[in-house]
Amino acid sequence: MNTTPMYWVGDWSGQRCRLTPDRLAVIEPATDRKLSYRELDERACRLGHWLQQHLGLTAGDVVVLISENRLEALDAGLACGKTGIVLAPISHRLSSAEASLLIDRLQPKAILFDDSLREFVDSLTGSAPGLPRLDFGSCDSTYARDVETTTARPIQKARSMQDPFLYIHTGGSTGLPKICRINHEQMHWNAIELLVAAVDGLGRRRELLLFPLFHIGGWNTALPILYAGGCLVMPHRFDATDSLRQIEQYAVNHFGAVEAMLRAMSASPVFDEVSLASLEGITTAGAPCSEQAMAPFFDRGIAVSQAYGLTEAGPSNFIHARDGKTRAELRADSDSVGQAFFHCDYRIVDPDRLEPLAPGEVGELQLRSPHSFAGYLGDPERTQARQTADGWIRSGDLACEGHDGKVRIIGRLDHVIVSGGENIAAEELEAVLGAHPGVQAALAFGIPDEKWGERPVVWLQGPSPGDEAGIMEWLAPRLARFKQPKALVVVEALPLTGAGKLDRQAARRHFLQTQQGEGS
Repeated sequence: MNTTPMYWVGDWSGQRCRLTPDRLAVIEPATDRKLSYRELDERACRLGHWLQQHLGLTAGDVVVLISENRLEALDAGLACGKTGIVLAPISHRLSSAEASLLIDRLQPKAILFDDSLREFVDSLTGSAPGLPRLDFGSCDSTYARDVETTTARPIQKARSMQDPFLYIHTGGSTGLPKICRINHEQMHWNAIELLVAAVDGLGRRRELLLFPLFHIGGWNTALPILYAGGCLVMPHRFDATDSLRQIEQYAVNHFGAVEAMLRAMSASPVFDEVSLASLEGITTAGAPCSEQAMAPFFDRGIAVSQAYGLTEAGPSNFIHARDGKTRAELRADSDSVGQAFFHCDYRIVDPDRLEPLAPGEVGELQLRSPHSFAGYLGDPERTQARQTADGWIRSGDLACEGHDGKVRIIGRLDHVIVSGGENIAAEELEAVLGAHPGVQAALAFGIPDEKWGERPVVWLQGPSPGDEAGIMEWLAPRLARFKQPKALVVVEALPLTGAGKLDRQAARRHFLQTQQGEGS
């Protein structure tokens, strides 16, 4: 473990500026701004100086970021990397109650926020209202008035690879979100993994950034591109039609997406009209992607392949490399996440005995690499449960290695419902609904959904049939929209296993069989 402080650690924009100052770094379609690496680094220096001088922040202090994928959000990550301030992005898709609890746990010194999300920020409770704020995104914002007029000064501090860089909240199998401690070593090793895997390099990439910057996937897309000297095309938010037009307008040659994004793009009225001639490849992530979602892009001559990663173990671990393969070969293996990155060990084991399984057998995927996370913030018990004594990270995913050496993700060991790339804990839905005065017990499970991959359904014990609409209305302000159940079903009793535990699989099977019966 290298703890030596070095000036290049965390200085993503400064080091690239030193090497290629005039190279194009970022395009922001909403404003058509095009920034060189020199200009990008100057912005990061201005913000870092302002955070230190005006807010008095020092290395190790935490700032919360609530933002769309704006240029100022990227500035925040680059400035924090330079100064040692820890950036904690929070999803604006959460309910204000959920976000408020996260902020209380993070104990930040300030909130940086996108002015378009002011209503959400104003709704936060707990410690959030008392924190200093920096707003951006409008012509009269504090950022425009004070930060952008600050002189760009060198602010880089010597950092250790073990110093924290990001605190990323993630879903899981319990209702309490976990906060992953991401140090500089993890992000640098991930960039190296992606550079090694891209045989023609990332320096020529024109990457459309669709993953949000409140997820690790957004940062793990942006930083390797900047590391290599490529160019990011950064729309503020995903819109299927706009994304297609941006590919054509800015000669985008690659992007990453979840299945719901691909489906929305292929369903756009302009899908058959726009030129995708520049687009060389698409990588899917977040959850397994169906062949049906990939097919329209394959049909237009674009290679699509799946990747796999885990915030705690990566966030990049597997990639289905396209080099030397025809589109027909890639399409035939489209259900595979390929093979592990160069510096990543993996094993598929019996989850109870931890014994390796033979090819073709399904078990838990476990990972070991120099880019594992530094543990959960303030949660040593769950950190210990995630790691084995000999350094393997337990993914919680069921996987199978084929005789061709490629790995396929089968499902989850726990009860997480993956909807549109977002993790929804079944236990969280049950706990929230359990607080309703008419609900005695609740059982949540996921069902297949053509658009989102999965959607949650909840069985309820206690209410009278016909109360579902009222309960759904009661639930709406208490959960983020993407967590809202597709259906609530009132039942007399919830199914139990022989051990007396809730039987999710039995409930799921019964629900799907009932749906099929009604549709026949």
